[in-house]
Amino acid sequence: MTGKLRYALIGAGGNAEKKHIHGYLALPNVEVVAICDINRDKATRMAEKHGVLNVYCDYKEMFAKERLDIVSIVTPNNLHAEITEYALSQGIHVHCEKPLSISAEEARRIVAAQKQSGKRVMIGLNNRFTNEAVFLKKWISEGNLGDIYSAKAGWIRRSGIPGRGTWFTNKAYSGGGVMIDLGAHYLDLALYLMGLPKVSYVAGNTHQNFVHTTTRNRNGYKGVDGGIFNVEDAAIGYLSLQGGASLAFDFSWASNIEEDRFYVELMGTKGGASLVNGVLKLFGESSDICLDITPKLKLNPNLQLVNEFQHFIDCIENETKRLIAPADDGIYFSEIIDAFYESAATGIPVNIHDKQKQVVFTG
Repeated sequence: MTGKLRYALIGAGGNAEKKHIHGYLALPNVEVVAICDINRDKATRMAEKHGVLNVYCDYKEMFAKERLDIVSIVTPNNLHAEITEYALSQGIHVHCEKPLSISAEEARRIVAAQKQSGKRVMIGLNNRFTNEAVFLKKWISEGNLGDIYSAKAGWIRRSGIPGRGTWFTNKAYSGGGVMIDLGAHYLDLALYLMGLPKVSYVAGNTHQNFVHTTTRNRNGYKGVDGGIFNVEDAAIGYLSLQGGASLAFDFSWASNIEEDRFYVELMGTKGGASLVNGVLKLFGESSDICLDITPKLKLNPNLQLVNEFQHFIDCIENETKRLIAPADDGIYFSEIIDAFYESAATGIPVNIHDKQKQVVFTG
């Protein structure tokens, strides 16, 4: 491939600017040509700030007028599948924010469209790309943990409801609450590190403990007073994994705790690992004593083992290169989320083994 890849952003929210615009503007082989948002003023402000020439309110119009190679989709969750499928039909590669979709059915449609188009889709699972995760994945692949038989994952906030009355708390737009929001980070990361094992069954509960809280103290982000809040603010559950392993998880937007905690903990037959609030520690034994190891991954603050944006460009330019967060993994995760919400609604563990036979496991 010669020349620069032509890139556009769909969705001009804060996360899009913090992550996608800065990520792609930094790449010498990418040209950021357009920003699209239904709020033209918002898109215009972002475009002017970053020197982007073209602004659109309709992504289909943008696709028709711009010769695009790649787009980022950073919209409410319910639009991910619709826009991704259309972009693929126009021959455009897609970097879609997490979660890929709001249901396994939508995720399967995206993967089918991706395979038909011959283009690539990567999910914006940024926690797979941290230095800690990249190193730990390699450490595990070298056999240092042995067989992982138990895992824990969670993200528990004290005050972090992401916009009361915004699309985050409206199920029609989000597809769910904290489980689909924060679970897409740390439940995904735990399962990814374990090699995406097949899931036998899912059990869990949801809670709406702070739905009626009006104090700004519990709302980590500015919200809309009196807005819709029909999703869970806490999700607690358990996965039984084929082969006998288990994974317990706990997610909340608001909790009566001392401080926020986001974590993955893994226990294996040869060693263990914990990644808590960004700090990685490894556990094992040698010479008949127990050892704790703390990798020095921040000695050089500019060192980035894998850059999410450059990785996607490399995979576009090299069709044989393996994506770290491919669309197929969105089916795997959505199967679990669907089963979790079913279990929470019925009070009965949900067996998803038969559903997962349809998934292409990418490990």
